Amino acid sequence: MDVYPQIFDRFHAPAWEQPWDAPASKMNKKKCMARSRYVIHEPEKPHFLTCTVVEWLPVFTRPDAVQLLLDCWSYQRAHSGLKLFGYVILENHLHFVAQAPRLDKCLISFKSFTAARIIELLEQHKADQLLTRLRLTKPAHKIDRKYQFWQEGSHAEIIFSEPVMQEKLGYIHFNPVKRGYVDQPEHWRYSSARNYLGQSGLIEIDPWF
Repeated sequence: MDVYPQIFDRFHAPAWEQPWDAPASKMNKKKCMARSRYVIHEPEKPHFLTCTVVEWLPVFTRPDAVQLLLDCWSYQRAHSGLKLFGYVILENHLHFVAQAPRLDKCLISFKSFTAARIIELLEQHKADQLLTRLRLTKPAHKIDRKYQFWQEGSHAEIIFSEPVMQEKLGYIHFNPVKRGYVDQPEHWRYSSARNYLGQSGLIEIDPWF
């Protein structure tokens, strides 16, 4: 079975490239909308998920910031029943395919934990320009925090068949190649491409095949 399907050139732009809806006018409606973006109706099935830093800020150019993401996934695999089938981390967003008994809670915990730890890291390194943008981007109604790190939602796409899984894993692994960062998927350290070639990746995953 081919690890990287030949349909890569036919991939459509993922949902995160589409415009966001206009914000709701009432605070309670905003909160409801934010929560609804994490609704996953069939958690027993794998989902393709995307997390994007606000304003597409290039935070993951630092290995220590990337490591926080990897550590969180590893913890959730060990303690929350998360199955991580594939992932890629780029400078300002990430894609992954995952499954869990409560995938919605895993996703919320992932974004909450990594946001807090990465902001701490930015403060330690005095990354004032990034912190200023994260502070100015925070919606006024979110009074429980000083910064907004992740964009709301994850645009979960259910994976309902083998061809769709092949397509999503191919999209994930070829993303750095398409952007011109590397010549081969396995040359990008921050993805599961090496795992699918029988090589050691940065973390363990749950291979689909």
